[in-house]
Amino acid sequence: MKFEILTIFPDFFRGPLDYGIVRRAREAGLIEIAIHDLRAFTHDRHRTVDDRPFGGGEGMVLKPEPIFECLEAMQVTPREERLREAARETVVLLSPQGRMFTQSVAQELAVLERVVLICGRYEGVDERVSEHLADREVSVGDFVLSGGELGAAIIIDTVTRLLPGALGNAASARQESFTTGVDSSQVSQKMANVGPPTEPPSSTCGSGGLLDYPHYTRPSEFRGMPVPDVLLNGNHDEIRRWRRRKALEKTLANRPDLLRDAELSSDDRKILEDIESGEAG
Repeated sequence: MKFEILTIFPDFFRGPLDYGIVRRAREAGLIEIAIHDLRAFTHDRHRTVDDRPFGGGEGMVLKPEPIFECLEAMQVTPREERLREAARETVVLLSPQGRMFTQSVAQELAVLERVVLICGRYEGVDERVSEHLADREVSVGDFVLSGGELGAAIIIDTVTRLLPGALGNAASARQESFTTGVDSSQVSQKMANVGPPTEPPSSTCGSGGLLDYPHYTRPSEFRGMPVPDVLLNGNHDEIRRWRRRKALEKTLANRPDLLRDAELSSDDRKILEDIESGEAG
C-alpha cells in the first residue's frame, strides 16, 4: 500500500512515521510513504499557500490551486473512477467537518492500494477541494487541531497495523477495541489471498465493537495488587467469559454509545442486565 501526504510542513513527518509498526512495515516493503510539499506547487516568490476568506471572517484559508496541481502532478486516478465500488485508491481531506475516523473506516482504507491524505491548516481548506477533489472528508475526533498532519499520522498508523504481515501476531488486530463486522484478520486474508483466518485461542474473544478487555502480565502480584485469579487457573472458557464481561463493563462505563451498534449476543445482553442491576461477576 502507498500513502501520500500533501502538507505545508513536510518535516513534521520525520519523527512520527519512523518508529514501531509503521517503521517496520516500511522496511519490510508493506507500505510506502511519499510526502509532497504544497509550497512546491505555488507560483509566486513568497510561495503563498493561503489567503483571506471571501465574505470576511477570522483566519486564513488554504488555496485550491496548489492542492489541485499537486494531485494532477501525482497522476491520481480521476475522481469519477475513484468513487466506483472497485476503486483501489482514495483521496482523503483531513478536516474537523469530516466523517469521524473509526476502526471501520480504517478497515475500508486497508483494502486499497493508494491512500492520499490532504492535511488542512489555518481556518480550513477552500471548499472546492472537498467538493471536487477529495473522495471523503475525515475527522480524527471532536476537537480542533492546528492542522491535519497529526491526523494523517494517526490514519497511517491505524491502517498499517491492519495490513497482513504488519503485526507479529495477525490475530491481535481481531481482538482490539472497536473492531466490528469484517474484522482486520479477514481483511488481511482477503489481501493476501490465503486460507481462512486462524481461530484465536479459546480464552480470547473479539471485541465485536466494544472496548477491549483488561490485560495483565507478570508479576502475578505487584505492590499488593494481584492479577485476578480467573486468569491464572488455566480454564479458557472461564477466562473468555470473564474477559467478555469486563469488556462489557468497561464499555458501559466509558463508552455506552458503542453498545448501540455493538455485536451483542443474548448472553451479552444478560450480562449487561446483571451489570446494571449490580450483580457481581
